[in-house]
Amino acid sequence: MAEKKHNYTAVITWTGNEGKGTKDYKSYSRSHTISGEGKYDEILSSSDSSFRGDKTRYNPEELFLSSISSCHMLWYLHLCSTHKITIVDYVDSAEGMMTEDDSGSGRFTEVVLNPVATILEEHLVAKAKMLHEDANKMCFIANSLNFKVKHKAEVRLMS
Repeated sequence: MAEKKHNYTAVITWTGNEGKGTKDYKSYSRSHTISGEGKYDEILSSSDSSFRGDKTRYNPEELFLSSISSCHMLWYLHLCSTHKITIVDYVDSAEGMMTEDDSGSGRFTEVVLNPVATILEEHLVAKAKMLHEDANKMCFIANSLNFKVKHKAEVRLMS
C-alpha cells in the first residue's frame, strides 16, 4: 500500500510591533495570530509570560501540548466507536514539562495526559481503559515526538 502524504499550512502573523519594531529585546510585544485558510477564528497567541509574553494568550508550548492531547482524544474516540464503546463525556487535563538550558533554548521532556472518559457500557470499562494505549500508538503527533507520552487514564460509568 502506498504511503499517503498530507500537507498542512498555517499563517503566523506578528502583531506586536509597538512602534519601534525589534529595536531591542524590550521594545516589542510577542503577540501574534495563528490563522488558516477557511478557518473561522484566529488563535490569539504570544510567548509564555516567562519570556515577556502575554499570559492571556495561548503560547506555543500550550498549543504543542494541546496538539498532543487533541490527537490522542480523536484517536481514542475513533477506537472506542469501532469497539462499540459509547463515550458520552471526555476531558483531559494534560501536563507538560519543558526544560530550558543555559542558552535559553529548551525542549519538552515529559507529557502526561490525564483523560477522564465517561462510558455507558459497564462490561467495557477495562477495554475502554486499554484503548488509550492503542490511541497513543496511532496518534500522529505522539509518533513524531522524541519521548513517550505518559497516560493516567480514568474511565467512569455514566451515572
